Amino acid sequence: MNRRPLGRSELVIEPLVLGGNVFGWTVDEKLGFEILDAYVDEGFTAIDTAQGYPNWVPGNPPGMSETIIGKWLKARGNRDKVHIITKVNSAHQPQGLSAEAIRTGIEDSLQRLQTDYIDLYFSHWPATESTHEETLAAYDVLIRSGKVRTIGASNYDAAMMKAAQDTAILKSLPRYEVTQPLYNLYDREKFEELKPFLLENEVGAITYYSLAAGFLTGKYRSNADLGKSPRGGGAEKYLNDKGLGILEALDAVGKELGATPSEVALAWLVAQPGVSAPIASATSVEQVKSLARGVRLTLGDDANARLTKAGA
Repeated sequence: MNRRPLGRSELVIEPLVLGGNVFGWTVDEKLGFEILDAYVDEGFTAIDTAQGYPNWVPGNPPGMSETIIGKWLKARGNRDKVHIITKVNSAHQPQGLSAEAIRTGIEDSLQRLQTDYIDLYFSHWPATESTHEETLAAYDVLIRSGKVRTIGASNYDAAMMKAAQDTAILKSLPRYEVTQPLYNLYDREKFEELKPFLLENEVGAITYYSLAAGFLTGKYRSNADLGKSPRGGGAEKYLNDKGLGILEALDAVGKELGATPSEVALAWLVAQPGVSAPIASATSVEQVKSLARGVRLTLGDDANARLTKAGA
């Protein structure tokens, strides 16, 4: 399994990132430990979370996902063997990428994760209240102090990425080495607009909603299926002719390769130029094993073209 660099940074990971958004939501601490154990046993290292996961659950204290991951890191004593990815400005808060917000955000995340450094720290959402210079200068302090190794930008378009990079060059500040865009077989527009910048400037991309909120697993094929999972509502927008056409193509390719729709969907993502690794979450150990099979699956040119055409 080929490991991939994240931009021009020192970070190199396998082509899969475990999504931590389900920890503290549909996955409790005990099951979370089992999933994390299974993930590293499969040979993967990168774990994605955020200060805001899953604060959409009523009554949750801040950062439950980070807290569960932190307890696991302490229990396993394996901090140096994994890559921890987290984010600041998860809730579009005022001054969410100001120097003060970043300074306090990193300290809270470090405490919950029970670590003294973050491998990859993301600006979760753009914040127009702060300039790129202020934000990158704050990250520069964290990098110089050893609290952060590399920085990235999530949900930034090409214009934002270029403006941030220009500022980094002009002011001798660290640049965003990685993006985290929405990208899957159905949702193409945002990444396709961003891809030329990524390729030209050697910026990595770890994609979110890689399985389209679970739709590309094939378990949501009618409105009746949506109520079968707490996450079903997120898949409703994909239940249309385009979405069902994609599932049909995934079924066909999967039958040829002896793979599930989700495994084929991940294999397609891993094969796309500009993609460093897809993010995918799991709610069982068997799902972790399926994610691993997916990113190790090789698609032929014909299968790749058929899938690409289905989602066009």
